[in-house]
Amino acid sequence: MGPKYQLFLAIQFLVLLFLQTNVICYQFKVGNMNAWGIPTSANPNVYTNWAKKYHPKIGDSLLFLYPPGEDSVIQVTEQSFISCNLKDPILYMNNGNSLFNVTSEGRYFFTSGEPGHCEKRQKLAVSVLFANGSALPPSYAPEGSAADSSTPSYPTVFGYVPLKSMSSPVPAFSSKIAAAIGVIIFAAINYAM
Repeated sequence: MGPKYQLFLAIQFLVLLFLQTNVICYQFKVGNMNAWGIPTSANPNVYTNWAKKYHPKIGDSLLFLYPPGEDSVIQVTEQSFISCNLKDPILYMNNGNSLFNVTSEGRYFFTSGEPGHCEKRQKLAVSVLFANGSALPPSYAPEGSAADSSTPSYPTVFGYVPLKSMSSPVPAFSSKIAAAIGVIIFAAINYAM
């Protein structure tokens, strides 16, 4: 194997390594060391603080742990989250080891499916990062405010109802660009031989 071929392989490895760095996903345990449950008086803002500290991305997952049969997790709309309306959830999970896969950016709203738990602050609003690393801040604007509530804008585990388009597109490094760079490098090395 000649030095030019070794250089080619090294460059190809670096290109693949660069592409793989965008594939790392994490599993976040909601509430950290605490199980999913009604916040204690010692830590009443456990879920609000957790959402401020952790910022999941697309491909990550949220793990809710709780005793099966004693609690549940439901995904709800922002309006249902604010009013603690448990009717017509987007998603219902009750196996005690509930895993929610993040499939799109936006805001996700969760609460306990047990009556009375949401009012006791057992609820979580999570902002999922956009590709450029910015997070959507949770907005709890009252009805009739400047926030436009006429367009649905909630993500679900099965898909995404788009938010209003951003004012500028988010640049992304394409795998086609990486492949083109690889072909150019390969052609240059072969031509030099």
